[in-house]
Formats: sequence, C-alpha cells, structure tokens
Amino acid sequence: MKNFALLGAAGYIAPRHLKAIKDTNNNLIVALDKFDSVGVMDSYFPNTDFFVEFERFDRHVEKLKRKNIPLDYVSICTPNYLHDSHIRMALRRGADAICEKPIVLNPWNLEALSAIEQESGKKINTILQLRLHESIIKLKQKIDAEDKQEKYDIDLTYITSRGRWYDVSWKGDESKSGGIATNIGVHFYDMLAWVFGEIQENIVHLRDKNKASGFLEFENARVRWYLSIDENDVPKSIREIGQKTYRSITIDGEELEFSHGFTELHTKSYKEILVGKGFGLQDVRSSINIVHDIRNSEIIKYGEIHPFLKG
Repeated sequence: MKNFALLGAAGYIAPRHLKAIKDTNNNLIVALDKFDSVGVMDSYFPNTDFFVEFERFDRHVEKLKRKNIPLDYVSICTPNYLHDSHIRMALRRGADAICEKPIVLNPWNLEALSAIEQESGKKINTILQLRLHESIIKLKQKIDAEDKQEKYDIDLTYITSRGRWYDVSWKGDESKSGGIATNIGVHFYDMLAWVFGEIQENIVHLRDKNKASGFLEFENARVRWYLSIDENDVPKSIREIGQKTYRSITIDGEELEFSHGFTELHTKSYKEILVGKGFGLQDVRSSINIVHDIRNSEIIKYGEIHPFLKG
C-alpha cells in the first residue's frame, strides 16, 4: 500500500483521482485545497488530514517525514498554471508526481521539470487517459496495420457547455488555464499525435474566449477541429433531448464511437503508473507544443475550415 497526497481536492477532476487511489488499494494520508468543499472525501478516505493553507500542509508533510512515514506519490489536480510548481514540490519531498493535463502551459517548462526529475531521481507522471481508451487503442492498431498512401481526413468536434461561472473562474483566465484549446482540447491533440504521428502544420481559424477552431496536419492525417463551451453550438437535435455535450470524431467520413468507457480510465492510468508504465514528460511534448502554437499563432480566415465554423 502506497501513501498519497492530493493537491486540489475540491476540484472537478479530484473525485476521479480519489477513486483511482481507492481502487488501487492505496491510502490518501493528506490533502490540500484552499476551498473546503471536500465532503466527497468521506466516500473514499474520511480519515485523511486536510488543509486549506499550503504552509500548514507543508508542515504536516515534514512531520510525516520525521516520523518515517513515507509519502510515495503526490496527485496534482490544481489549476493548470500551478502544475509545474506543485510537481517540483512533490519531487523535492521525495515523492513521485501524478499530474493532470496539461502538465505545463509552455514547452520550455518541460525542460525545467526534466532537470529536477533527473536531480531527484523521482518520476513525473501525467494522465493521458485517451491512450488507454479501448476504442482509441483499437484505432491506433488499425492505423498502424494499414498501409494507406493518402492521409486520413478527420473532423474533430467537441462542445461541452459551461455556465457563466467558467469565465469568472481560473479556467476563464488564459494566463492560468492556457485558454479553451489547452483546457478542454489538449487530451484530443495528444491522442491525435499518438495515433497519427508527428505534427507538420498548425493553422488557427478562430480563437475566442469560449470557442476555437483550426486545422492540424500530422504525418498520417489532416484534421479540422472545433472546440466550444457555448451551449448554442450543440446541434439542435442534441439539445432537444436535453444533452449539453456533443463529441464527434469522423475519420474519412466514418464516425469513431468512443462515447462510453471513460469512467475507469483514471484507475487504469494509476495501475500503469504504479507498475512503472506511466506517461512521462516526453509523451506530452507534442501536445504541449500544439496548444502553445494555437495560443500564439496568427488567425487565418481561409483553408481547411471545420464545417461548424463555416456555418
């Protein structure tokens, strides 16, 4: 049984980490969040020590060290712009890190983390759950087996409605979240690079606060993508049945079915990490480069434009 700490225990994604720690028969000994709405921990680890101030959390971790109670892993679910700082803290405390995506906002931050990883001898792991999704694994196997001369034509559409709170929260601040393409799109870009090879071209057609669109060309695919948190972008037929989320990937006109199978992916990720097979810094490099370039590219109004943007 390994001992875990959790940073960001009140966050949206934290329950998936709590479940993964529990499902892998490990123990959460301490948690931190500046917000105290963490009653969800009662369903998993009611005896966990909880702090709302980093200084008191840090003092407690130091006491554990003096009592020879090991801290094996620190799981990080904090806002994106804090990830690299919290990773460094974990490694300095002698623990491996498990960090939500995006692991950093800028490519050069990866170099700094790589240096401290080598100095500490500890491992930085990240959650790239789509690589563990059964449908995506089958797709990669299919693409690898095919000897197609022409590139695949892909349309990626992801609309996940968010209320007015989003803009007020750190997620609505590009300096903290990296913007919409980073915050809700980075795992899709990682999946595309994993399946279809290195990025060759990155064009941005739209970059607003609540939606973005563009074109990506990989070694083996040409991708028109559209991301949005605007409920009005959800197709009318979907809205009429009460759904506020729309996810679609078509490959050469054929829909990829991957609407199910997400609930256990964090547990699968933890299982891989615990046996030394977690995804590390090199695995995220391509997706971090992609989102950085999307944030900083010139807007181009022509080219391979996504159908939703044309509309």
